[in-house]
Amino acid sequence: MVDRDGYRPNVGIILTNAKNQVFWGKRIRQDSWQFPQGGIQHGESPVQAMYRELQEEIGLMPCHVQILGRTRDWMRYDVPQQWIKREWRSSYRGQKQIWFLLRLVGRDSDVCLRSSTHPEFDAWRWADYWIEMNEVIEFKRGVYSSALSELARYLPQLKGEKRLDSRRQQKSSFPKVET
Repeated sequence: MVDRDGYRPNVGIILTNAKNQVFWGKRIRQDSWQFPQGGIQHGESPVQAMYRELQEEIGLMPCHVQILGRTRDWMRYDVPQQWIKREWRSSYRGQKQIWFLLRLVGRDSDVCLRSSTHPEFDAWRWADYWIEMNEVIEFKRGVYSSALSELARYLPQLKGEKRLDSRRQQKSSFPKVET
């Protein structure tokens, strides 16, 4: 399902813990990290897609999370041409996403990366909310920064914290990996 401008409707999920750290998943057999995300299926609302993707990608059910907020509008990113299947190149540009900010009310042990037959992630970790984006695939960085900035208003505890400046974007500060 692609809109007339070539964007596939999608949801993105920023999952926080009680310390306002965010969940990062390591793409299976890759060196890139990302937030859970996935396509909205025909007839599905963004909320329904978010809960489905949450369960498929990290094994969490609605009882494990609380919705804190969502982005007001769609956020878009273009996928580089070399990443697009040849037969889609004339009609597909990228993703348009509604982002959700969730709080984990369950336990870390509720996370299960093998809850579906096609796992997306092979490791995960908690990281500071304003983590550097250098381990996120480059074409998604702008949308990630925009989503984090817009949704930070739902976490008043972050108001005193500063976003990372560009000099600090060069080094990685991801903490230990959970599997």
